[in-house]
Amino acid sequence: MKRFLAAVIVAAFPAFSGAADLLDVYREAVTQDARFAAARAEFEAGRERAVQGRAALLPNIGASGSVTRNWVDPSGQPSSSFTGNAWGVQLTQPLFRMQNRIAAEQGELQTELAEVQFELARQDLILRVSDAYFNVLNAQDALEAVTQLQTAAAEQLEIAKTSFEVGTVTITDVHEAQSRFDLASAQVIAAQNELDVRRDALTQLIGSDPGELARLRPEVELSRPAPDNAADWVSAAELAGFGVQIQHLARELASREASRASAGHLPTVDLVASQSWSHRQNSAQAPRTSATAVGVQLNVPLYAGGSISSREREAAALLTKADFDLEGARRDAALSARQAYLGVTSGLARIRALEAAEVSSLSALEATRLGFEVGVRINIDVLNAQSQLADTRRELASARYDTLLAQLRLKAAAGTLDEEDLEVVNTLLGH
Repeated sequence: MKRFLAAVIVAAFPAFSGAADLLDVYREAVTQDARFAAARAEFEAGRERAVQGRAALLPNIGASGSVTRNWVDPSGQPSSSFTGNAWGVQLTQPLFRMQNRIAAEQGELQTELAEVQFELARQDLILRVSDAYFNVLNAQDALEAVTQLQTAAAEQLEIAKTSFEVGTVTITDVHEAQSRFDLASAQVIAAQNELDVRRDALTQLIGSDPGELARLRPEVELSRPAPDNAADWVSAAELAGFGVQIQHLARELASREASRASAGHLPTVDLVASQSWSHRQNSAQAPRTSATAVGVQLNVPLYAGGSISSREREAAALLTKADFDLEGARRDAALSARQAYLGVTSGLARIRALEAAEVSSLSALEATRLGFEVGVRINIDVLNAQSQLADTRRELASARYDTLLAQLRLKAAAGTLDEEDLEVVNTLLGH
């Protein structure tokens, strides 16, 4: 909650000055995202469950009053009429109501459940913002790669046309160069459309266009998970993952509900105290009276048509369901942790391989251009080398963003993802 309040305070100030980074976008989303706002409202509602549960253990005080007009016509006597006023106050204090005591415990658990669900929503917001942010950066990198490819294809097309005019290449070379240029142009249009779509998705989160975004610095090196052991992450996820915490609380609530259903067979004892007053106008009887009563009231359930036993059976079945749901949540958390861990480790290996491939592709392009200049390579060879370099750069950018997201998802699986993790990722961005 402290981290959340701090984020709200920061978000109250102007968000973007210059290029917006990941933290800027996240803090803006904290106040603008509709889904997170709904989760915050649900959390505020859930906090009242504890208050409502405790209320069943506290005194219940009520006041009543009435005004009646009475007509009396006794046989053989004169008739009369009078107005009667009555009012009173009654206090009921539960002394033994096991159902109420269990309901109070359920209220505390429901408030705790609301807090965990809100933390899950906050974690989900971090992942959604990060995913949308890196999708925009990935689309920008892809657009730049195909734009460079289009420029290079245009240069090769001009070279092919010039060479055809002087008779050093055939018309087939010109058509191939034209085909590659047209294909690159189509890729630029598709990449621009993808970038627009990704920016719209990010805009939906924060309610406005974020403008220029801080980019991932090309020299950054992503680190391995700490601890660098899948079993440790799986154990943490099975113990502290928010999905597991939610199902654990749901199981506790189901257990309390089973106890509350069984408590329906128990007697109840209440302390009852009342004070009443009455006033009769125009009456020969005592015009004013008052009464005070204090006592203990016992209620013993004998037969309720089988409803109590039915609720017991229902609660027992729901408790069994909660046990299986908890086990399922643990398995899901373990699977998510394994997948995220593998996503990080395989992503790092993929980055290293693609970095080497980028160097090789660039060297191959330079060698092919040189070969083309001296006449041992043809135009299509240069175009193929350019296309390979563009594809490699697109895949490398995508691998970096996928690995960063896998790192965040790994923390989320273990239930430890917070704004501090965004700050670490934010240091990898440059303006």
